[in-house]
Amino acid sequence: MSKWSQSERKYGRPWQGPLRHYDILKEATIGFVVVLVLVFILAITFSSPDVPPVTVQSWAKAQPVGFVDIALTELNGTSDSATYGPPYNTASNPATDSVQSLGPISVQKFFGVKYPLNTAKDFVLNPLATLPDFPALTTAIATYEHASRATEDRWVSNYQAKLNKLPLSSSAVIGNMPSAGPVPVLMTHLLAMAQSGALDAQLLTKSSFYTTNYTNPILFIGDSWKAQHAASYWGKIVTAQHLAGDQWGVMNETGSWPGQPWMWLYTMWYQVPPMSTSGNGDVEVLAIMTVLSLVLLLVPVIPGLRKIPEKIPLYRLIWRNYYRDPEFTNVEVPVHKA
Repeated sequence: MSKWSQSERKYGRPWQGPLRHYDILKEATIGFVVVLVLVFILAITFSSPDVPPVTVQSWAKAQPVGFVDIALTELNGTSDSATYGPPYNTASNPATDSVQSLGPISVQKFFGVKYPLNTAKDFVLNPLATLPDFPALTTAIATYEHASRATEDRWVSNYQAKLNKLPLSSSAVIGNMPSAGPVPVLMTHLLAMAQSGALDAQLLTKSSFYTTNYTNPILFIGDSWKAQHAASYWGKIVTAQHLAGDQWGVMNETGSWPGQPWMWLYTMWYQVPPMSTSGNGDVEVLAIMTVLSLVLLLVPVIPGLRKIPEKIPLYRLIWRNYYRDPEFTNVEVPVHKA
């Protein structure tokens, strides 16, 4: 008779000891009530982070000039989103685009433009066109769209030169400037639209019944980080929440609450040269984590690595009670006859 057959016979014998009544519904009810009380006590005592949402409206109210400054870069196609490259557009200028490569391989270019984006139309002109009963605005949109690219750039450049003399939080946005053509009218209405909250609604992608695609407003607000850095509305928020890249980014939740500790290995590589200074940091970190993940998954079939548990038997320390039981060791166990 084999050793396992002996064990099965031992544990398969009918219980001969004392019995007592057990009410599983009563125990489950008591456990549920105890947990519910604990949840209420902890929620009342510690609460939870209630951080207000970051919207284009809140941005435009906090930094009117800062918002208009980024809107101008969306209008003339010089923002980070406008020059990003795939998946938003076909930009391929190494000085401005964000296309990353691992050697000769560019994953972004391989998949191509999957989310076509025209920042002038999607972020500025099309939302403004939805505003009713503003003849001057309608004329300004038509004037801008029918001008040559050189004229548009000159209008925006003239407006930007004067606007950049103002602090980001200033509300003294320029409303009349002949050398800027229709740009002052466009920016005045766009700022009013943003501060009212109407621009947030227009930037949402309405590709389905549920408008949960926030790509456009996130890109619009995120463009301020590259252009205005820590002084931007977005920059101040992420720095205060310890979410900036040099603060280990995704390691932290909002506030001081614990975040995703399992991401420490991923975010660590961003702090290590050459990834910390590389223009291809994202794809390099992704490649490193892909290799490490494959090694972890394939440990059972990798010669040498699969022998480590046998050479360093830590499992015997963890499961020491199991290995102390002679029933499951090589020690022969006498079988008691019934």
